[in-house]
Amino acid sequence: MADDLKRDGAKDQIEGTVKEGEGRIRDAVGGLTGDTSEQLKGKAQQVKGKVERKIGEAESDADRDL
Repeated sequence: MADDLKRDGAKDQIEGTVKEGEGRIRDAVGGLTGDTSEQLKGKAQQVKGKVERKIGEAESDADRDL
């Protein structure tokens, strides 16, 4: 069980970080092209990524406590 949390936590952290990066790129492209909709989608993706990364950190922290 502890190994599952550690593995899931690491996976969520990586996926969250990737989503945050993709969101930043999308936000920047929207800014360069003047596409407000794309900027908002990028910002939303950043938030989703941050949440996923934080969940992964919490899972990893829980694994250390076990």
